[in-house]
Amino acid sequence: MTSSLSAAAVQALRAAHRTILGALADAGLEVEAYPTFSAAGQPEGAAAARAYPIQGILKYHGMADWGLRTAYLPSISVNNDAAYTLTLVRFARELAEDQVAINGELAAGRARERVIQTLDAVRALARISTRAQVVSHNVTRAQRVGKGLGTSASASAALAMAAIGATLGEAAASNRRFLSCLARLLAGSGCRSATGGVSLWLSYPGIAHEDSFSVRLDRRGELDDLCLLTVPLDSRIGLATEAAHQDAPHSPFFEAWALGREQEILECLQAVLQGDWRTLGQLAELDSIRLHGVTMSGSRENKLFAWEPENIALFRMCNELRSAGIPVYFSTDTGPTTVFLTHRRHAEAVAGAIADLGMGLEVIRGGVAGPAELVPLARARQELGIS
Repeated sequence: MTSSLSAAAVQALRAAHRTILGALADAGLEVEAYPTFSAAGQPEGAAAARAYPIQGILKYHGMADWGLRTAYLPSISVNNDAAYTLTLVRFARELAEDQVAINGELAAGRARERVIQTLDAVRALARISTRAQVVSHNVTRAQRVGKGLGTSASASAALAMAAIGATLGEAAASNRRFLSCLARLLAGSGCRSATGGVSLWLSYPGIAHEDSFSVRLDRRGELDDLCLLTVPLDSRIGLATEAAHQDAPHSPFFEAWALGREQEILECLQAVLQGDWRTLGQLAELDSIRLHGVTMSGSRENKLFAWEPENIALFRMCNELRSAGIPVYFSTDTGPTTVFLTHRRHAEAVAGAIADLGMGLEVIRGGVAGPAELVPLARARQELGIS
């Protein structure tokens, strides 16, 4: 499927990639080497991992390469501890085919295919052919997950880390560049979930698999005061993220959105290093609006309206709170679920304002979550309810 990006825009995005790498080096944010494996991995083994959902700061839509799930433009998100995904992967010769269970139900169709794509990539690297059993569960501190919470990202990162740990070992799973590349194969944002905190995913059209990875920007507790208040909302239209990825590149606004990304990435980087959460919030709110505009203008016939009526009330509430001197900014990704970014000392006021809307909305108070991590098998089995 073609996009609205011109050849000149693609060249500009490639040049921006080099500039961003230089800025990371100047900031002392080292990039690991992509590993090579001289020996085959373990044909039988098991591992479990936990990862957290993401909330977009500078968003993305559209796949430049659907097979590699690389994006047209770089993006930044923050891991949100409102939920997590716990995944156990077991490779065993006794299995005749891959078995995939998600949230207590056997996966089928596209959901199963996407999991197996990651398993196949790990098998190819480990030079094994063993089938795998995958048990994955999303755990949230809310009554419902909602649409747009970012659990596809946490599922991607947890799956990749567990599969790597089971076959190639803990050292391979701890290489964040390698892990983020493999995590990208199920859902692109899994790349950032893998590295945690506020993370940057590097991508442009034509990028190589090993060069489209994620880098964590906050490494010294710069954002310890940032509070994330999550309001889960369901999509009444049954919104599918892949449909948004297909439509967005056809928007007449897509190229302008992509070409503005370099400077905003550099601004985000400096904001993180300075602990400037307000700039991150401002950019997250602005890009939420732009993401929606790009998504709903990608098709002449069927417009994808990702927001629900509750969103408008929540967005206006943000403006009213800021007018009253309370700094708070909203962020939405693909779907109506809304995350508010504010300083922890204002969390009570923001939660109170949401309650005062009288819509019965649930609020999860949390903060910045860390990267994907391996979990002891016994603990994972107990939590997942498997022997």
